[in-house]
Order: sequence, then structure tokens, then C-alpha cells
Amino acid sequence: MKRFGFRQIKNISWVFLAMGLVLLFWRYERQTEIRRHLYTSIFHQKHYYDLHVENDTVAHFEDIAEVLRFVSTDSSRIDSLHKMFLEQQSELNYYLKVHNVQDEGYNMIADYAAMIDSKTDSALCLLKYIQKIDSGYAFRIHHEVKYSGKSRRIIRDDIKGDSTGIYMGEMDSLRRPDGHGIYESYDGCYYQGCWKDGMRNGFGFYIGPWKRLCVGEWKDDKYLGERMHYTSDRIYGIDISRYQHEQGKKKYSINWNKMRITHLGSMSKKRITGTVDYPVSFIYIKSTEGASIRNKYFTNDYVNARRHGIRVGAYHFFSIRSSGTAQANYFIKNTRFNKGDLPPVLDVEPTASQVREIGGTSVLFARIRSWMSIIERHTGAKPILYVSQTFVNRYLIDAPDIKKNYKVWIARYGEYKPDIQLAIWQLCPDGHVSGIHGSVDINVFNGYHDQFKDFIENSVIP
Repeated sequence: MKRFGFRQIKNISWVFLAMGLVLLFWRYERQTEIRRHLYTSIFHQKHYYDLHVENDTVAHFEDIAEVLRFVSTDSSRIDSLHKMFLEQQSELNYYLKVHNVQDEGYNMIADYAAMIDSKTDSALCLLKYIQKIDSGYAFRIHHEVKYSGKSRRIIRDDIKGDSTGIYMGEMDSLRRPDGHGIYESYDGCYYQGCWKDGMRNGFGFYIGPWKRLCVGEWKDDKYLGERMHYTSDRIYGIDISRYQHEQGKKKYSINWNKMRITHLGSMSKKRITGTVDYPVSFIYIKSTEGASIRNKYFTNDYVNARRHGIRVGAYHFFSIRSSGTAQANYFIKNTRFNKGDLPPVLDVEPTASQVREIGGTSVLFARIRSWMSIIERHTGAKPILYVSQTFVNRYLIDAPDIKKNYKVWIARYGEYKPDIQLAIWQLCPDGHVSGIHGSVDINVFNGYHDQFKDFIENSVIP
């Protein structure tokens, strides 16, 4: 056996030195890579943990919040989160479709919609830098700025967060959100807009992890709704029945040559630009009610509307006293349908006691489905459901298929727009129209001229 001499020790030393250099080089390369990254410090159990995020991936504050949300997320949930973003994108795209730059907050939502597209890809890139950290931490965010090879860290005083979410924006002396700011929780809720005393107050928009976009005014963290801006660029219409011809014992005719909308009602506050002097772009006329009542003025009003170039459609008032089939057949028998007419409408306005009397919402919606399917087969156009905001809140949740498959026309007379995706909004029952005696229901189409053109091309009777 040979003795273990100096040469052997020297060779082993060179091996360890080489291994050390490799390790040092690897650490240097890794640190060099890290130093090119944005720093997010997580304070947890008296220690700061840095999350290192590539500058070209994280260009906005919201992406930093995305990092922190994924801290508590297992990689197996990535697909679910990706689907969530797609749902949000669908909701945002719908909003952008029926609004334009004249509407308050449009640009904010357009920017956020564009950012949603890249969020999932950014998150996938970020995950490789993140290790799970227990809940119950606070953090602060700063970034590294280099000058001539040197760097310094800058504390961001406009950012605060905790174990539920992150806020960036203006704050008061107590570091409560106050002014304009953005809040994003780790479960996907996002709000951008005005704050006061730590609560959402003023104009802003919110979107939850699975759709639910709320754009409009807030008070003490409660969403009030979207306040419509009325201008001559919108599409206005009316709906009429025999009450526009008969009031008591007196009878009145309609002067179709003078027909203009001149007043939007007095039941709620309205933000109006310019003078209310709008053309009637569409008109719905009541044809029938139940299985035995018809409007004797329907045919004459229908003919005159078409003669004056106004888009016209017919509606039926639903009754609990007869089946959906019987009512649909009666509507067909007493109504005119021609190519280019607006899709037929089913007007459903039951009281709570009537819903109980008919046998509950299951019976009610079964009759509605029957009416809708019969009319769709007969006319070739998918009908519209007319209901109140109260009906939507109280009953429509029991019929998600109807809400999904049919356009909705909402009657809501408050100052805020109905809180649902809709085709038409009946904004007041006490409007004024030159050429018509007395009060008239005024409606506004949910969209502008391009959307109304698309509605006409794809939804009218073929």
C-alpha cells in the first residue's frame, strides 16, 4: 500500500478548488441575473424575503400584485386561473362593445382589458422565482435603479399591502386609501378608482375573479351603479299601447310627422348633454295580453311606424291565467310579423303573490320557455324578455338558461343603469314625445350606432 503523500493532497485540493470556483461562478451568475430583476420584499417572521421578477415581464403595478397572489397558489391551479382571466376578458369585452370613449371610465377599462391578456403568461414566468410563503405577512415594494454600474433601492410610499391584497395610490395621514388608487386582492378581485377614508367612494370599476364587472359610482364601499350619460349619439325608442290613444273618455291620435323625444322623465336625476330633441329610432307596440285581450290600435300604429321608416316590433303582456302555449298562439293570431321587424317581446311583470299563485318560479319559467320557443319557431327571430330590475334580482337567478339564451329588456326608473347585460333599458314611464298626448315610456338601446346596426343585422325577423 502506497503512503498518502503531499502530491495526493495537492491533487484533491485542486479538485475542491475547482468545485468551489464552479459553485462561486454559478452563484455569481445567479446573483447577476437576480440583480437585473425588480425586487419585492416580503416581511415574514421578522425576515425579508425577496421575490425577483424580470423587468421586461413586470411593467406595471398590477403584475406585482399578480406575483403576490401566486405566492399562495399551487401550480396545479394555473389552468383554473387562466380560465378566470378569460371569463373576465369576456365581461370586459362586452362592456367595451356597448360603450365608447364618451362614457366615464372607458379608457381605464380598455387599459385593464388589454392587460388581462398578458396576466396569465406573466404569472407562469414569475412562478419559477416564487416559493410558498405562509399567510399572515406584510410587505413593502421597492425597485432597483442602476447608475453607472451602481444601484440603489427606492422605497415606494404609495404602496401598502397585507395578507389579503395590495393597494397602490394616494393615502391620507393614517395611510388609508384616499384619492385615486388601485386595490387587488390575491383571490382575483380588482378595483380602480376613487377612495375616501379607506373606502371606495366616487367613480370606479370593480371586477371579481369570475366576471361581475361593476362600473360606476360607489359610496362607502357599496356599488350604486352606472350613471348613463345621455347625448344625441345614443339610440332612443318608445313603447306604446292603447293608453297613448285613450285617457278616460277622451281619445287621441298620434301625429307621426311630429314625433320627437323631448323629455326623459322626472322620476330620477339624469346627466344630459345638450337639448333633449331625439328622433324615435325604434318603437314597440303592444299587441296582446294573456289569451283574450288585444290592442285594437295595434295594426294602425304598426302600419304608420313602418310607413315613417321607424323600426317596429310587437310585444305581448304575459298573464298567469293561461298557459304559455295558449298565449303564444293568441299573439301569433293577432299580430303582424314582417321581414326586418324587431324581435318580438314577452312582457313579464308578475307580483310576488302572482308568482306564488302560479306555483312558483319553476312553473312561471316553464310557461315563459314555452312562449319563447313557439314564437322563435314561428318568426325565425329569438324573442326578447322584458322584466323589471326587481324581477332580475329576485327570480331570474332561477332560470340561468333564459338569462343566457335571450336578450333582456329592463325597466328601471332610478338614476343608475340596470345591473345586468341587456339589450334595451326602459329608463322612464313619464317621458314626453311630440306628436303623442300624455306620458310615454322612453327607452335607450344599450350601445351606439355600430351596435344598433349589428343588432338590426342579426336579431330582426328574417
